[in-house]
Amino acid sequence: MRLEFKRYGLEKFRIANGYLQILGGTSLLAGIYYLPLALISSFCLCLLMMCGFIVRIKIKDGLIKSFPALFYMLLNLGIFIKLWEFYNV
Repeated sequence: MRLEFKRYGLEKFRIANGYLQILGGTSLLAGIYYLPLALISSFCLCLLMMCGFIVRIKIKDGLIKSFPALFYMLLNLGIFIKLWEFYNV
């Protein structure tokens, strides 16, 4: 993973990125009991994965290597939209 972040030119953000992913995933799980937390964490994880997808495209990694970031971005976007609809009914 260190080499990947170095290749992206983002080695100084590696640890922060890891903490944000752990915090987002943990908050998403905790959101089972407190739904506003799931709403916020799914939105933040969607943004984080969107940034990852953009970086992959920018460095010309191709769709296969970019797919996991795209998949998790869309998954979190779907969670966010469903929770948003639930709260605004």
